[in-house]
Amino acid sequence: MSAQIVLLPVFILVILSLVVLLWSARTRATVEAGSGPVGSLDLQFLFYILIALTLPLRHADLIIVLLSWVFVVTSFASAGLVSTIDSKQRTLAWRAGAMVLLAMWIYFALRILLLI
Repeated sequence: MSAQIVLLPVFILVILSLVVLLWSARTRATVEAGSGPVGSLDLQFLFYILIALTLPLRHADLIIVLLSWVFVVTSFASAGLVSTIDSKQRTLAWRAGAMVLLAMWIYFALRILLLI
């Protein structure tokens, strides 16, 4: 899988992170831990680490890319950039993103440990 295809979701997530950080700084909004933009940034850090590991180890495949896109979509929803959802749905989106990220890490670990 090419680096461009693998890194495109990362670049979009970086832009989202910067927008959320700038918006939060401007409005000084407080968000409870584990939900919304602040909790999403913790997940995004783990996402960035995973992608940074998959590329040099050449374990970035179609499954990682597809799950990356699902994670990006859940990040947009949990950041509140989808205007049709309320705070309860944002929390659900954050949890869905966490589950997708967990699945990505498990998949990556199994590929490394089982030499797949």
